[in-house]
Amino acid sequence: MVTDVAPDLPHLHPAARQLATLPAAERLRHVRADRWIGYTRATQALDKLETLLAWPTRQRMPNLLVIGPTNNGKSMIIEKFRRAHPPASHPDREEIPVLVVHMPSDPSVTRFYTALLAAMGAPLRPRQRLAELEQLALRLLRELHVRMLVIDELRHVLAGRGDSRREFLNLVRFLGNELRIPLVGVGTREAYLAIRSDDQLENRFAPLTLPRWQADEEACSLLASFAASFPLRRPSRIATPEMASYLLTRSEGTIGELEHLLTDAAVEAIESGEEAITQRVLLMAPYAGPTERRRLFERELT
Repeated sequence: MVTDVAPDLPHLHPAARQLATLPAAERLRHVRADRWIGYTRATQALDKLETLLAWPTRQRMPNLLVIGPTNNGKSMIIEKFRRAHPPASHPDREEIPVLVVHMPSDPSVTRFYTALLAAMGAPLRPRQRLAELEQLALRLLRELHVRMLVIDELRHVLAGRGDSRREFLNLVRFLGNELRIPLVGVGTREAYLAIRSDDQLENRFAPLTLPRWQADEEACSLLASFAASFPLRRPSRIATPEMASYLLTRSEGTIGELEHLLTDAAVEAIESGEEAITQRVLLMAPYAGPTERRRLFERELT
């Protein structure tokens, strides 16, 4: 087990240096906690969202469609933006600047309005008619001064039948016209196909893609940021093209899976006493990528 540790820990961010002096149990809690690692495309997405939030009211507001593979950072970007604009209480009113609602798996208009009201914390009565749900939702959206509506899991629009899908797409268009606030859709490629099926909506939603990662300079910079954020007492030499290629192949190119892999490796590094993410630690870590997990699951079913 490695015991000689540099006291100044220059390979870490300042906050991680302080954490690296703590006992292993406390460091493990930090390693397993959520963390924000900035990168170019995420910064661009946040800047675009800020621009939309500050957009002056007009008859036809601009909208955004954030598209990317599953587990590639879309929801984390939205959550960071929402936290930057939290709900606020004033003497005469409540405000929710950014309202996030998750698209129901069955995209009926009634279920969507119910989810919208739940996101605003509105009490719901059983068997409310659609017209009542609609008027209540519109009234609360205005009273709470909602300035941006984010619809997550927009791909579920495709789960509905033809008539139901068209009805919901009409609802999205109606909300944009009625509220005159930016709408942000979040989802996978299927969400883009859903919006593209309606010419008017396609013209209103500008796409912003979060593609799978490649082993390039940006990926190396991302890995360097991860390495500096884990409270490990020895440098992790992972910010190289070779390691980027290896890690992205194992994690199948999404930032969520990459974080999962590196977190498992950082835990192993602390528990084993290695105190750095090395090739040996990566092989010892219990991580399995999406394809491997599916293969193991299918094998257990047979």
